[in-house]
Amino acid sequence: MAEPVAHLDWGGDGPPVLLLHGLAGYAGEWEPVAVRLRERGHRVLAMDLRGHGGSVRHPRDTSANAHADDVAGLLGRLGAGPAVLVGQSLGGRVALRVAVEHPSLVRGLALVEADARPVSGAPNDAAIRWLRSWPLPFPDRASAAAWLGGGAVGDAWAGGLEERDGGLRPRFDVDVLARLFGALLRAPSWPAWTAPGLPVLLLVAEHGILAPAAVRAMLAARPDAWSLGVPGAGHDVHLERPDAVAGFLDAFLAARL
Repeated sequence: MAEPVAHLDWGGDGPPVLLLHGLAGYAGEWEPVAVRLRERGHRVLAMDLRGHGGSVRHPRDTSANAHADDVAGLLGRLGAGPAVLVGQSLGGRVALRVAVEHPSLVRGLALVEADARPVSGAPNDAAIRWLRSWPLPFPDRASAAAWLGGGAVGDAWAGGLEERDGGLRPRFDVDVLARLFGALLRAPSWPAWTAPGLPVLLLVAEHGILAPAAVRAMLAARPDAWSLGVPGAGHDVHLERPDAVAGFLDAFLAARL
């Protein structure tokens, strides 16, 4: 069941673009990309996925379809559908599920460092182990940013923390994220990527986490897809290289939608 979710709306008069963050992220991390897209004439939105940020912290339902319903509910309330969905990492899985469950609300898909292939068996829990390793609480934002990677990436991650119980802590519970992470990875998403006529973009970072085999499989299934690489960038390419990401998205939107 859809539940109210926190969102940001940067305005703009063009067709709507909804930005979806990855595991343990939050809507505000997209601001550098969002501002650039708005300047190029797009209406830009972002949302906190359930279990994250300002959205419901302990959702009753952590299923993939619940995430899709959240997106559909938000677009309906804002009168912003159909939209182009841009999903980074786990946000890409959410975007794919929306395209499966609510295809009339999706004008196009842009996957940023996100794999559309089905996952068999238990997902790799390295990301969950990393989240559990955080030395909480962080005493201040500078310390948090340094531990979380430094530079633009660390600063963006630190921006998602809140002051609570004697220091800075995440606005999520790892146990909740572990459940929704597994649910989204296991949920069928390939039908959305291969849907005929749906414009798709795959954006890959040179030092990201997408295996070459994943990229080859996705492009073999969609030879008409746009595929763009960002040299020198890691998995959080939208934080490291917002100019490049915004430019690629703008070109895709202009040419294909």
